[in-house]
Parts: sequence; structure tokens; C-alpha cells
Amino acid sequence: MGPRPERSPRPDDDPVAHAKVLDGVFDRVLSEDPRGPRPRPVVSASWQRSLAAHVDPERRVPPVVFDRTQLDAAREAHPLAEVLPLLRSTLASIADEAMHVMLVTDGAGNVLWRDGAAKLLVTADDVGLFPGTNWSEQAIGTNAMGTALAVGRPVQIHSAEHLVRTYHSWTCVAAPVHDPDTGAVLGAVDVSGPLHTVHPALVQLVTATAQLAEHHLRVRMAIADERLRMENMAHLTRLGPAAGALVTRTGRLLAGNPYGWWPERVPIRDGRLADRLLLDDGSEVVVEQLEEGWLLRSPGSPRRTPTPPDTPVLTLRFLGGGPPRATLDGRPLALTLRPAEVLTALVVHPDGLTGGQLAHLLYGDEGNQTTVRGEVHRLRALIGADLLLTRPYRVSAAVDSDVVTARRALAGGRITEALAASPGLLLPRSEAPLVRELRDELAAGLRRAVLETDDADLLHRLAGCPVGAEDLAVHERLLELLPPGDPRRPAVAVRRDRLQQS
Repeated sequence: MGPRPERSPRPDDDPVAHAKVLDGVFDRVLSEDPRGPRPRPVVSASWQRSLAAHVDPERRVPPVVFDRTQLDAAREAHPLAEVLPLLRSTLASIADEAMHVMLVTDGAGNVLWRDGAAKLLVTADDVGLFPGTNWSEQAIGTNAMGTALAVGRPVQIHSAEHLVRTYHSWTCVAAPVHDPDTGAVLGAVDVSGPLHTVHPALVQLVTATAQLAEHHLRVRMAIADERLRMENMAHLTRLGPAAGALVTRTGRLLAGNPYGWWPERVPIRDGRLADRLLLDDGSEVVVEQLEEGWLLRSPGSPRRTPTPPDTPVLTLRFLGGGPPRATLDGRPLALTLRPAEVLTALVVHPDGLTGGQLAHLLYGDEGNQTTVRGEVHRLRALIGADLLLTRPYRVSAAVDSDVVTARRALAGGRITEALAASPGLLLPRSEAPLVRELRDELAAGLRRAVLETDDADLLHRLAGCPVGAEDLAVHERLLELLPPGDPRRPAVAVRRDRLQQS
């Protein structure tokens, strides 16, 4: 569990009466009257920081820092975009019903997203509670979003605890969301509304939602780590007994030989590692960039090469919601759906296919070999005639395919590996008979295997990917396995209820 948030002393008992008490505290402190009660420590410290930043308590609204184009770009690039559906399913509907607004900021306090009751959004617009504004303490003084970011823990700010008088009719609760990789604060989740709508459960709900978002990001990171290990472990293996390590883009160690010799992190400067790196014990290692990370090796070890040495490596990533991705020896290929379907058929039939067989797999009974020859001709032009052979059609490169990896892992009972290789459905826009069959086979096999484990963490990962996102049985079983108090329960329960009603 995360740290307990600091709370205004029971504003939910009588929020209006409590607001009057806070108004008196506010006026006495700003007039430097030493008599009477003082603000809570978290509020007092925030006021001091805000006043030191020259925030005027009579100032009306926060600055607008993003126009529409900048806002769209900031949203698209921000890590919390991945958990926005989760935040909306957990908080937005509750905020709408309770006459609150839900806001999500980046680490600098810039509001990126907002949801809530339509009537209240108009009022929120009038006081600057809308996307594109900055709510750091330096910009607009003490408020739940800015203060939660400043102290790194959940905060409730009620009425006149806001430094700017404009917001004395509001109450707000915010909790920071941390990057599970670096520990840095990615942003804050906030629920704000009129002071008379404050609810005693709001603090716990927002805190649990932020923890749930962090857990979701941690699961995504674990999946990405597993994929990076699977795709690049061969480079480490080729070094033999020589020292070597796989490192993420952020410098975090994923695997190393010898075990225990490598630091947990290596320093990254401007998103890069130097060509050579000096470790804490004085050892020097050579740095080689991978597609999604780094390979570190001792200077005398062999350079990274494909296996066997002169065989090109064709990497295919067809499981997911985006367009098909492929690289040839690390060089990206511009792959559209039809050649991706052809490659899918060939990699699951490594011994080769005749023109008739390939036509049937891709087009069904209506398929013809002339169409297939045209598709193969275009694909050979893309990857090279020496890598796509004929009579029968087959791929001669070394193939690293997520489809093949997931099928083998499932067949071998390696469920975690299969789930890591399957972030989405196989070529979801494809209607080719073979692809539909493989898509259903992988989805059904993964669902069955995960359900049989009774592993809550695996089930939660399944529920968060397309295979299980709309599966009522998965969500019902997950709720049975999650213990009371688990921060994942609220979001799972909301999705379960929605699936029951659909």
C-alpha cells in the first residue's frame, strides 16, 4: 500500500461549516495574525512554496500552456495515455454521477485529460479547470494536483486550503502516479467538485485508482521486458562465457552474465549510452544498440551477429492492435496487410507451400494461384528474392515471429511467455481463412491456459489485453481471486458490471 494521504480534518462531516473555519484560518494567516488554529502541515508548507513563487492569492485562473495542437501531441506522447481507459472506467462515471470532474496531469502539472458531469464542466471552464492549463503550485498555488506532485503522495485540499481565493468553493483530491521503471512522478489523478459534494470515500478511491494505474504500467513494463529478453537473449548467449548484459532503453538491467556482477542500472544521458561504459568496479564494457535497448559486452567478446553468421534475421510482430511490423536485420520494412498474411502462412509452414496451398489458406475455395504469384512477387521485391524462395514458397531467412513464439510457448505450457508474446490479436483486420483460424486458436488457447492457472496476476494481464478485455468469465474469475482491498478490484468490478449489462 502507498503512503496515507494527508486529509483536511473531516470536511465530510459538514463541508460548509468546515469551509467557514478554513476561511478564518486563511484570513488570519495571510494577514499575519498569530492567533487561532493554523493550517495542516502539508497545507502550510504548500502555501509557503506557493507564496515564495509569487502566486497571488487573489489571482483568478491558471495559465494556459498548451494550444490544441500541442495538447494532442502531449497526450499522444504521455505514458498515462496507456491507462486512460482504466482511469475513465474507474473514476469518470463516478465523477459524472457525483457532480465532480476527473482530471489527469503530466508530471509538470499540465492538465492533459478531463471528464465529468456536463453541467459542472461549464463551471470548471470558468475557473481554468480544463485541459491545457498548468496546475503546479508555482502556477496557481496550493491545490490537490500541484501539491500531490510536489510532495509525491495523495493529498486532499478543501475549500480555503487552496491558496487562491477563486477555489474556496471547491474541494479536490489528487494522487500521483509513479513510473514503475524509474520511480519518477508521471502525473496526477484528480477528482474535483463543489465543496458540498465531498464524500468520505473519495480519498481512498482516488488513491486506489492511482495505485491501480501504477500496477497496470508495471504489468505493461513486465510484458515489454519479457519480449525484449525473448527477442535479444540470443545476442547474450553468443557471447559464451564472456561478460554481457541486456539493458532497457532507460538503462535498467534485464539479464546479465555473470549473475550478480552487473549494476541494476547504467547511466543514460540524453536517451543514449556512450560507446564504452566504465562500471563501478573499474571494468570497461562495450555498448551496442539494439532495436529496443542495449547490449553490453566485455571488449574482447565477439560483436553481435545474426545466427548463423551470414543468415539474415527477419523479425515479425503481427500480434497487436497496430499495423503489422517487420524488420530485416534491424531495418524496418514497409509492410501492409496482404504481405503480412503471406508471411504468416509461410512462417507457420516452414517447410514451404505450393501455390495452390497458399491460395487456399489466404483466400479459401475462391483463391487462385495467379493472385498468389502477384502477392509473392511484390513481397520478394520488398525482402529480396534470395529470402523468399519458390517451388515451394518458403522463407530462407532466420525468422523471429511473435506468432510462432506464442504458439510454441502455449504448446509447451509456458503461459507467461505466451502472454508476453501476445499483446493483442493476430492481424485483427485480416479476413484470410488461415489468419482467422490462427487468431481464434491463439486467443482460445491463451484464455483457457490462463483461466486454468488460477493466477490472479496472469488473469489481470489477460483482462487488460484484447483477448480478455470483453470476456465476462475472465473478469468474474479475477474478482473471485483478488483479495479484499486489492487496488485492482474496483476497475475489474466496473468492467464486470458493464459486461454483465451488455
